[in-house]
Amino acid sequence: MENRKRNIQMKFYVTEEEKRLIDEKMKQLPIRQYGAYLRKMAIDGYILVVDRSDTKAYIRELQAVSRNINQIAKRANATGIIYKQDIEDIKKAVGEIWQLQRRTLLNQP
Repeated sequence: MENRKRNIQMKFYVTEEEKRLIDEKMKQLPIRQYGAYLRKMAIDGYILVVDRSDTKAYIRELQAVSRNINQIAKRANATGIIYKQDIEDIKKAVGEIWQLQRRTLLNQP
């Protein structure tokens, strides 16, 4: 116990109804450990959950567009030739990036 970051144990009792309420509130959060949940609530009084699913989707799409641009750049470097279609593909990819960014920003609260 002496090497633990948190080395002071605290215990308290709750009724069955209080336990049920705590469990219900925990189900609404990504926290699965009682200690972490109770510590956070005791110290801060609230837990802020941020939905980042739109940001994750934006990043995935941005990575896909980036891969396409990298493939075009590799082909151009390997052949020493840049085709008109490659330039059009890059312009299209940059346009997609801007659209993704606008869509993501418009969806922000």
